[in-house]
Amino acid sequence: MRLAFLLMMMASAAVPAAEDWGPAQFLVGHWTGEGTGQPGNASGAFSFAPDLAGHVLVRKSFADYPAADGTPAFRHDDLMIVYRDETSHGLQAIYFDSEGHVIRYAVSPAGPGVMFLSDGAANQARYRMTYTPAGKDSLKIKFEIAAPGRDFATYIEAGAHRD
Repeated sequence: MRLAFLLMMMASAAVPAAEDWGPAQFLVGHWTGEGTGQPGNASGAFSFAPDLAGHVLVRKSFADYPAADGTPAFRHDDLMIVYRDETSHGLQAIYFDSEGHVIRYAVSPAGPGVMFLSDGAANQARYRMTYTPAGKDSLKIKFEIAAPGRDFATYIEAGAHRD
């Protein structure tokens, strides 16, 4: 009797299978990268890791920018949580960074990769982050910004490799 009770308790406490992150599945892991863009050359790292028993995918990221052209060195940190919308079951994300930005994204396939596209009307700033596989353990990253009433323009392009 005790053994049956113990087995029943263990079965009910089992961790559910990891969430299928659809077009973002290839991002799960730890990555190191370098990039160029308007803030300047940078180096950094990020990870996408399932959390909360596989119900969210958490990205933690940092970029170190060296001093250049009279601008002091600085560091950028951010956190993004990817989740499935309860109603549509589509992937959504919310982003926070060390500069005080909060951005909500819809997540969708983009060719062989995945695109994070911010909410917002054409009269507001909009953001688009695209990750594209570039080999077995590497990827390309493109971050674009659309100023109010304007088209998207590349802000940062980077590459990363899986650690």
